[in-house]
Amino acid sequence: MRAALQQRLPPLKAQLGRVILGKDEALDHVLVALLSGSHLLLEDVPGVGKTTLAKALARSFEGHFRRVQFTPDLLPTDILGSAVYNPRDGSFKFREGPVFAHVLLADEINRASPRTQSALLEAMSEGQVSAEGETRRLPSPFLVLATQNPVEYHGTYPLPEAQLDRFGLRLSLGYPAAEEEVDVIFSQAEGHPVDDLEPILSADDVLALQAAVRKVRVERRLGRYVVSLAEATRRHPSVGLGCSPRGTLMLVHAAQARAFIEGREFAIPEDVKAEAVPVLAHRLGLETKARYSGVSKEEIVREILASVPIGV
Repeated sequence: MRAALQQRLPPLKAQLGRVILGKDEALDHVLVALLSGSHLLLEDVPGVGKTTLAKALARSFEGHFRRVQFTPDLLPTDILGSAVYNPRDGSFKFREGPVFAHVLLADEINRASPRTQSALLEAMSEGQVSAEGETRRLPSPFLVLATQNPVEYHGTYPLPEAQLDRFGLRLSLGYPAAEEEVDVIFSQAEGHPVDDLEPILSADDVLALQAAVRKVRVERRLGRYVVSLAEATRRHPSVGLGCSPRGTLMLVHAAQARAFIEGREFAIPEDVKAEAVPVLAHRLGLETKARYSGVSKEEIVREILASVPIGV
């Protein structure tokens, strides 16, 4: 069963690679997010394929996909749903919002107000929605893929730390290499390749993969190493807000997913190191001086990886 599930991953990555060219490392992180059941934040400049990647992942398995373009006038009920009045019998019936999907693409999430952003907190953390006095379960699996532009601040609302902490990984695709950008031009000459994607996994397949990933063995020694990395972020002089215990747990789950992708039944320190930057960097809050000095959160995590010994 495990081997059969693992055999589904190379075709999935290959299909995503036909849409997002030359970004093998980023696609590995996307698979890690999917297999670990973690929400994914894609943060990059416009036009590098953030939304395309999210749509390609959603179309690669037979799940219910919804997309919401976040705007300043978007209300929480536009995402969660609301009760609709029926004039025939005077009753109210709850109409589900787009959050009731297997994959929710929250496009330009930082353009919505903090009130609307916070509407996703319960859904992302617990897989449920409390509305109209009732708690309703979301479909399983449930994955939020959010995009935001980090260089345009007009009309935007930065995501609060509490919501950033709900995202398992944050990725930046970056610009493609010159030859790969040429390939992009010709790959879209007659149509967009995302329109030709076929489902490779079902929703049940994704749940089975996630269950198999949780069975990947993690030694206590490796757990101590992960905690040591988290503690190092809390002690770093440039960091005012270090990694949370939720971040520590997500790093372990990401390492398990990386090990599963590599075909191993146990996680190793290299799995932790491979996922540390996308899992930990966005959870750090910089001190004021460091923030205005151009200190990079990613560089802080890399510095910590180089300084914390594995055999702790």
